[in-house]
Amino acid sequence: MRVTDLLDPKGIRLGANLKDKDDAIAQLIALHNSVGNLNDSEAFTQAIKTREAKGTTAVGQGIAIPHGKSSAVKKVGLVAITAPSGVDYEALDGQPSNLLFMIAAPDSAADTHLEVLSRLMTMLMDPEFDKILVEAKTTEEFLQAIDKKETEKYPDEVSDKPANNNASAGYQVLAVTACPTGIAHTYMAAEALELKAKELGISLKVETDGSGGAKNVLTDEEIANAECIIVAADRNVEMARFDGKKVIKVPVSDGIHKPEELLKKAIAGNASVYSHKGGSSSSETKSGNSAYRHLMNGVSHMLPFVVGGGILIAIAFLLDDYSIDPKNFGVNTPVAAWFKNVGGFAFSFMLPILAGYIAMSIADRPGLVVGFVGGYMASVGSTFAAPGGDQTAIAGFLGALLAGFVGGYIVLCLEKLCDHLPKAIDGIKPVLIYPLIGTLLMAVVMCAFNPIVAIINNGISDGLSSLNGASSILVGIIVAGMMAIDMGGPFNKASYAFGLAAISNGNYDVMAAVMIGGMVPPLAIALATTFFRNKFTETERKNGPVNYVMGLCFITEGAIPYAAADPIRVIPSCIIGSATAGALSMAFKCTLMAPHGGIFVFPVVGHWAMYLLALAIGSVVGCLLLGLLKKKAN
Repeated sequence: MRVTDLLDPKGIRLGANLKDKDDAIAQLIALHNSVGNLNDSEAFTQAIKTREAKGTTAVGQGIAIPHGKSSAVKKVGLVAITAPSGVDYEALDGQPSNLLFMIAAPDSAADTHLEVLSRLMTMLMDPEFDKILVEAKTTEEFLQAIDKKETEKYPDEVSDKPANNNASAGYQVLAVTACPTGIAHTYMAAEALELKAKELGISLKVETDGSGGAKNVLTDEEIANAECIIVAADRNVEMARFDGKKVIKVPVSDGIHKPEELLKKAIAGNASVYSHKGGSSSSETKSGNSAYRHLMNGVSHMLPFVVGGGILIAIAFLLDDYSIDPKNFGVNTPVAAWFKNVGGFAFSFMLPILAGYIAMSIADRPGLVVGFVGGYMASVGSTFAAPGGDQTAIAGFLGALLAGFVGGYIVLCLEKLCDHLPKAIDGIKPVLIYPLIGTLLMAVVMCAFNPIVAIINNGISDGLSSLNGASSILVGIIVAGMMAIDMGGPFNKASYAFGLAAISNGNYDVMAAVMIGGMVPPLAIALATTFFRNKFTETERKNGPVNYVMGLCFITEGAIPYAAADPIRVIPSCIIGSATAGALSMAFKCTLMAPHGGIFVFPVVGHWAMYLLALAIGSVVGCLLLGLLKKKAN
């Protein structure tokens, strides 16, 4: 459903003067009413205000997109208002909104309003396009600008002309982008490739494999007609569909920083033909990036279980009464016990999911069950005879890591051995031979290694638990500083994985330092673009406020464009700012059980007020260093 199909010229008001947020809502709803989208404007007003009460729909950068579903709506519709002088719509970046769209959808419209919202946001990410809309003098000019942008972003919807000049159907080049968390790098790489392809005159379609699932999915016909496929991913994506096609497989960072090189290589025909063998190809297995990719595949699938479970357990502590029984704090009251039990259920899947998806990344679907069983054995432990009686060795996070990699390579070995068996039994290999023999071998491995890994794991846990004073502050400096070194790269992910391991062992102060270290870089840059404007280009200043939102949401990747433009000054400033915040977090004994969420999980942070102070100090330190080190921009 195209945006231009939903916009009626009568539903567009240019150059409006809006008094406040309520006035903006009233004028937008009046436009919906005037084009016949509503059957009860008062009921729809209530629906919009109910949605706004949950959180503002102003997304920053001068944009607000209120939306709602209600039985008061006759049909899906969209209206727009431009307000050059702006209106305070309570945006998170504190800036007035001067471009407002309102989406109305009936209750029967499923998720249509969310599809329209997604499409609008994709188009409005371009500040120059937003400026054109705000400055439009006529509704025709406004609609033409949207139609042009929508055609650029979704060329496959234009049926009256071919997608490119070299093929009767499809695209010259296809691409898939995916980062470990599926939040920032995925879309940054897609945008970089799309912009460069447009500049080079190459027809391109990009599938984004983000946290909400794959979007803009490549079809079989498009794959068949494409000259080459670029896979810029730091975790496994579905590769079987590319069997027999020329494929360029690189880290997602190459999609961000080397789009021109990748596109030219794809068009030149220098890529090798991909042969799918059920797991990683030999070239992938030998690459230094392979182990990191497998690890991140496990971590990305485990993350929702840790976040959800951690927040629920933290809520249990917030609701409990410590004075009843300090030893059972968290389950003293029925409500607290319920939250803690539900959170514990989510937590219990953490290690099996980690191991299962590491193994699946290595050996495809046959590896899942073997890794899952190994991860479960690492979480519940195995019993062995000891001088003082039988003991249970729980290998925990490290054991699950071992199980994931061992399980994946066990299945790969089984696949090679089974290549010599008759082809008649190919159908039963993945459902009988691989899971049966693989699980048995995994059980033997875990029974042998559980006690050894448990000793190492307990040593690390005891060491972290014993840290105090200067020792704990040093750990905070290291893990927080690492988060700012490459802002989403291997150092960042290694620090994050260490924080997850600490959580699994009951040490929550390390994760607090890790998250605060990831929040500081974008916040420091946002502050610097605000207070040291002459040190940044016009484009950098314009995009600076977005980093306030990204930093508060724990999306470190917002700092990458600034670091890439001036790494010698930006990266050290961010590292020192993050390390300062991490040290203070440890000194203030702050804790965090939910390893993601940024400011939204601050209510469940231990000593949250001091944590907020540490974040502010670290961000200011980074900002001042940027102001001191950076030269004036041309």
